[in-house]
Amino acid sequence: MRQEIDLLKNYPKSKRDVTKRFETKSEQDRLKAREFGRDFFDGERSCGYGGYNYHPRFWENVVHDFVDFYGLKSGSRVLDVGCAKGFMLYDLKRLYPEIEVRGIDISEYAISHAKEEIKEYVQVGDARQLAFEDRSFDLVISITTLHNLERKDMKKALGEVMRVTKKDAFITLDAYRDEEEQRAMEAWNLTALTMMHTEEWKRFFDECGYSGDYYWFIP
Repeated sequence: MRQEIDLLKNYPKSKRDVTKRFETKSEQDRLKAREFGRDFFDGERSCGYGGYNYHPRFWENVVHDFVDFYGLKSGSRVLDVGCAKGFMLYDLKRLYPEIEVRGIDISEYAISHAKEEIKEYVQVGDARQLAFEDRSFDLVISITTLHNLERKDMKKALGEVMRVTKKDAFITLDAYRDEEEQRAMEAWNLTALTMMHTEEWKRFFDECGYSGDYYWFIP
């Protein structure tokens, strides 16, 4: 049964200056960010992460939470849709080597700059057409990725998530619950093409037949 659950509660929280992002970002920054290349990951902060680097404090505790919540065990197969440089998969494989991992990302830059230890498990791919067989994973994860698609393409991507999982799925999406959060989301956003009220997202899940778990990114 689909449920709203914060499985990223142990991911370190940054202090986001939403006002500064709103004042400094330009349409050019957004265009650069949406290329999902070096500028987005390792360029200036105005158009992305400002340096997307590995540190175990980010994903270690989150990985434990996923394993515990979904009962992952030896032989379990996990797919990360929008894996970027594969940092979460790296920690998952490092801490639970008996779990099989795969990752895809639209960014050739991110995949080519993935951690060496995880490169054999990640590939360039499109969430709208996952290059995996039906029901081939025990858990499919997609964190702050699918909202980067237009609504019609998101529907395809959610259908693909449900197609390749045989059991569980978990996604996080840009969302808001009131007008103040909506203004903050619009000020912060660089790459999302689809942002909705949390209740609208839930109706969209029903429309798409998405029955996995979910949570929100709200700056």
